Amino acid sequence: MHSKVVKTVCPFCGVGCGMYLSSDAKGEVCGVAPQLDHPISRGKLCDKGWSTVYAVSPENRITQPLKRERDKFIPISWDEVLCSISASLLDTIEQYGPQAVGVISSARATNEDNYAAQKFARAVLKTNNVDHCARICHSPTVAGLKQVLGSGAMTNSTEDVFKAGVIMVIGADPTENHSVLGGQIIQAKQAGATLIVVDPRVTRLAKLADIHLQLQPGTNTALINAMLHVIIANRWHDQAFVEQRCEGFEALAKHVEKVTPESVEALTGLDPQLIRQAAEYYSQSERSMIMYGMGITQFMAGTTNVIALADLVTVCGHIGKPGTGINPLRGQNNVQGACDMGCLPNVYPGYQLADDPNVQAKFAAAWGGEVASTPGLTSMGMTKAALAGKFKSLILFGEDPVVTDPDQNHVREAYQALDLLVVAELTMTETAKLADFVLPAASFAEKNGTFTNCERRVQCIHPVITPVGEAKGDWQWLQALAKAMGSDQLDWPETEAVFDEMTSLTPPYQGMNYPKLEHDYGLQWPCNDDAPQGTTILHQQQFPIGKARLIPAHYVPIDEPTDEDYPLLLTTNRLHFHYGCGSMSRKSPLLERETPPGILFINPRDAGRLAIKPFAAVGVRSRRGYVETRAMVTEDVPPGVVSMPYHFKEAPSNQLTNTAQDPVTKMPELKACAVSVAALPANHEPSPVWQLKGGGYA
Repeated sequence: MHSKVVKTVCPFCGVGCGMYLSSDAKGEVCGVAPQLDHPISRGKLCDKGWSTVYAVSPENRITQPLKRERDKFIPISWDEVLCSISASLLDTIEQYGPQAVGVISSARATNEDNYAAQKFARAVLKTNNVDHCARICHSPTVAGLKQVLGSGAMTNSTEDVFKAGVIMVIGADPTENHSVLGGQIIQAKQAGATLIVVDPRVTRLAKLADIHLQLQPGTNTALINAMLHVIIANRWHDQAFVEQRCEGFEALAKHVEKVTPESVEALTGLDPQLIRQAAEYYSQSERSMIMYGMGITQFMAGTTNVIALADLVTVCGHIGKPGTGINPLRGQNNVQGACDMGCLPNVYPGYQLADDPNVQAKFAAAWGGEVASTPGLTSMGMTKAALAGKFKSLILFGEDPVVTDPDQNHVREAYQALDLLVVAELTMTETAKLADFVLPAASFAEKNGTFTNCERRVQCIHPVITPVGEAKGDWQWLQALAKAMGSDQLDWPETEAVFDEMTSLTPPYQGMNYPKLEHDYGLQWPCNDDAPQGTTILHQQQFPIGKARLIPAHYVPIDEPTDEDYPLLLTTNRLHFHYGCGSMSRKSPLLERETPPGILFINPRDAGRLAIKPFAAVGVRSRRGYVETRAMVTEDVPPGVVSMPYHFKEAPSNQLTNTAQDPVTKMPELKACAVSVAALPANHEPSPVWQLKGGGYA
């Protein structure tokens, strides 16, 4: 018998599906159901959403603060843990300065939690060393779109899928990670939309597409420049739009003048005629929409790729109107919100520049104290500084970098070198296992707050149960830690007060409050005096920077091509039944049974050459590490390319991936590195990475 039912938002991907959660008389979550009239999910949930009960179940939850003693953890009180952490942080700051401490927040936490995290860093620790997982997913989106358009967010609403004449999906597989939206793209295709898919793999959508551009990994900019060449040479661009709302067209046209489809054929592996046909379909439709993912951003050329896409959209005038736009798909439920809240070293909430003296003065006045002025470190910058002995203490919550960051051995070594590592989590993740102190965190089902989805929609969540054991919401334990350090900067009486302070300082959110968000499934920012009911489509009349700035994008090759020792190119992917580091999805027996713990997708030609049979054990090695897993022999990857998901701690692809970085955003090149693959003896069971010698954990 249910004792409570609440309306909330799915805690998995960034689509932001509406759901109801039910609790029973024992105070446990016992049921989930879709909101039938929700404007995004329209009465549907994906397999992960339906398994939310398992994600927040009491099983394996951390229920009280833990302290490391040698190789084990012992329970301690909140007073003890706060006293110990605060003393350590104060000592580190006194000895080494604020640059030696930092915070990594969570794209799975609420906006309120993330606002508190960046305020704790800047106003309490006095450092801009604050970051989160957007660093390794969509930081090039923020940087690239901001340069061309003035705003780094999805321009349209998900409902515009049904208004588009052409849908171009590039570097993403929505049917895997954004399944409800992926299903809507299929519906739109069935209703008559033309579908173009750009992906090295033969994804579900690629199998349905009118055109599949199966390019070589890392050649996105070359392809887009060739499409721009065709469009401009045929005068298929929107001349009136370009003249009225863009600058830099002449330089862009000159840049792509000789980048013909024929000139990039060898590089991309694409038939020039297919490139021409895709360019015609996209440019000549009245309404064309682009959706993209980490197959665009997770490269050394991530920002360049995004700039090239923004050029393509803008030259064709496919922006500021229904059924158009450039639309990054966010991987985690609140990665958009964590960025909006300023959990990045270079910006305050609302993307106000952290190095701007006027912004610093604004927040110092609002918060009543000095704020950080020294440039901050990215998450990977903190890792590098820890290895160099310059970064000493890290507070981290809701992330598992040991599994999700590139070069796993590198990350593990850095975290072990820290004087203090504090992790707040639901369960004992691989990163939490390295911590000096582990704090019990409340799940989304146990707290109030808001999430911001990929289409900029801010929605309320509500608790259906009380926190498990002694768990606290993230802003609450951050508040308690600030007080232990002698600061009242986070002195809020309830969650709504956190939100109200944030909106007062964040221009795109200034028209929002909890009562307005409860009505009609939230609001899309910007929401202010000019748009009191929010904004469904960005850039309808003008761009935040005035005119769009068309910027020539130069092709940059991948950092680590194949060679004799490492003859295959590894790219990474997500799986429909799993999510992130697996700490939530792998608690579900329904999801866990669908996929073995680790898998390598390999083409039959490569498998035959290497004597690898379907589902057989294989060893995969790069210059950074070694894992064992099972082979999935499939035509879905082309010869010469293999693909692995990163969800599985037993066989993490990030044991292998490259740390080479985009110079603008420090995005690591997770989508391309050279590997070798070898068949293992018959009947061999793949060993988990922690049991391997000489190739697993260093």
